[in-house]
Amino acid sequence: MADENAGRFPDPHEYEIPAELEGWEEMYPSHYLFSQDRAEWEKAQFWYLDKIHAPEPMPPLDQIFQEAWQISLSQYTTRVFCIPPAQGIAQRMVGPYMYICAIAPPPDEIIGEKAALFEKRVFYVFEHYEELWDKWLTKFKALGEEMAAVEVPTELPKFVPEDQVLPAPTGCYVSYDLIESFDKLANQMIKGWQYHFEMLNLTYLAYLMFADVARKLFPGISESAIGKMVAGAYVSMFKPEEELCRLSRLAHSSSGVADLLKSDAPVDEKIAGLENTPEGKNWLEEYEKAKDPWFFVSCGSGWFHHEGSWITTPEIPFGYMKSYLERLERGETIERDLDKINKQRDEIIAEYTALIKTDEDRKAFDDAYNTIRTIYRYAEDHLFWVEHWFHTIWFKKIRELGSLLVGAGMIENVDDIFMFNRYEIPELLTEVATGWALGVDIPVRGAYYKAKAEKRKKILEAARSWNPSPALGVPPEEVAEPFTIMLWGVTTDRVKEWLKGVDATAEGDISEVKGFASSAGVAEGPARVLKLLKEIVDLQPGEVLVCPTTNPSWAPVFTNIKAAVTDIGGLTSHAAIVCREYGIPSVTGTGLATSAIKTGDIIRVDGDTGVVTIVEKAG
Repeated sequence: MADENAGRFPDPHEYEIPAELEGWEEMYPSHYLFSQDRAEWEKAQFWYLDKIHAPEPMPPLDQIFQEAWQISLSQYTTRVFCIPPAQGIAQRMVGPYMYICAIAPPPDEIIGEKAALFEKRVFYVFEHYEELWDKWLTKFKALGEEMAAVEVPTELPKFVPEDQVLPAPTGCYVSYDLIESFDKLANQMIKGWQYHFEMLNLTYLAYLMFADVARKLFPGISESAIGKMVAGAYVSMFKPEEELCRLSRLAHSSSGVADLLKSDAPVDEKIAGLENTPEGKNWLEEYEKAKDPWFFVSCGSGWFHHEGSWITTPEIPFGYMKSYLERLERGETIERDLDKINKQRDEIIAEYTALIKTDEDRKAFDDAYNTIRTIYRYAEDHLFWVEHWFHTIWFKKIRELGSLLVGAGMIENVDDIFMFNRYEIPELLTEVATGWALGVDIPVRGAYYKAKAEKRKKILEAARSWNPSPALGVPPEEVAEPFTIMLWGVTTDRVKEWLKGVDATAEGDISEVKGFASSAGVAEGPARVLKLLKEIVDLQPGEVLVCPTTNPSWAPVFTNIKAAVTDIGGLTSHAAIVCREYGIPSVTGTGLATSAIKTGDIIRVDGDTGVVTIVEKAG
């Protein structure tokens, strides 16, 4: 909530954290905490909750992704592609949610230096995107395979095997292998995120440039119309859902296969049953082909270890296919209607280009349009490979280390390894390696680490029911940082709405929320408020999805809902992109939809104006 000082949010150094979260600071590295030695700078910044990347309380080890993107996003903006006025995005933890701020522009002389490098570096990428994408994908797949090949010791042997001693000692043994394995995995994750942003900021920049040209040529054009102009992309992030559609149609052609997949039997029983018929075996062959890589997709965002993936949680894709088969039986279309989206895009392009008066203006429009249509798909193409495929491999390898730590008596459960941050894991592994090296009957501090893990799990669970302020500090007179606006959807007007809305929400006195008109159209229906990613399974056909932010991995539900509303996200956020690609109305960046709207409320979503109206409150 806004504090007693009008026009501002709580001071980050004075913000009160609930008592049940006591000890949360121990979970994160000290440089992630607001501190007195940086107080002057921190108090001068405007911090807001990053519900795109961290909509839930942050498990300590899962923070490695955040640390990685903070460096990578920022360096590409400031040091690599040298976008003149833009700087980086800073992060801080506040028991245990992540707040971020956009750094103010650099001095004029630095902007001038960057401008000299910007044009040469950026426009080369725009012009050579296709060949650069092929090179990117090749090296990224190689990195993922390298991570998958990291050998994590399964146990610490009583004695080193003979072949590691004779005829000549290998020199390094399992004690080294254990420590090195995590170092390798952590470094590979950091490297993967360096690759992640290789062209991503330029994707957002291309959208900004295109939108700027469109606004100048067509005064009064709506943001939803601009969004329609770039919709319709065949990208990797939608491939998992396309494979589910293909497998569902294949099953639909065989009543025996379809009946089995529609049953309520456990997945392993369904697979066993399919093995008993020729049609079932043929279907399973196609299923196996699809799994690698397309089932290496998170059940949520890819940001949290507890989400699981289609590989580790097959109940999720099998549940989607059951729903698809039922819809096919009713004669419904299950696939994304790309032809319809492309037709709408071509029609609106033709409508506006007909208004262009001069060859110079036409060239400006065509150049900007061709650039955004070429590079725009990178946002969802690379996303699958990094945040889903690569992260799925990471979680598997980390759980191998967790299994060893359970065997060594250091933690109680495999996933307890995620209760320690990336600077603490080497401490656990070093203690295990030391105890093994010292000999037999050497005590290790298993009780200490188990107690720490339990305490942290309780803190994270308590944090789930806490509703922290959407922002901290004094809002700037104008939010101008381009990526803050385009990706996170934080604008001057949005911040003003947050300030008005937090008090109204607390009093239950709010009938509408406003955000970005991210995907055109109007729809009305019952709201389903999902504050946790795992709650996506509760979503029912015909409902309006209301959540902190949507995830592209939820694609199978987007042909079955009426609209989507998010707390955060701008015109280039994944929520906006996915909704445009599925042709459903969307309003993003409302700031407080998940607080103001309740499941069961009847709401109207206007994707043309960015207004969400609560038509009727749930009883």
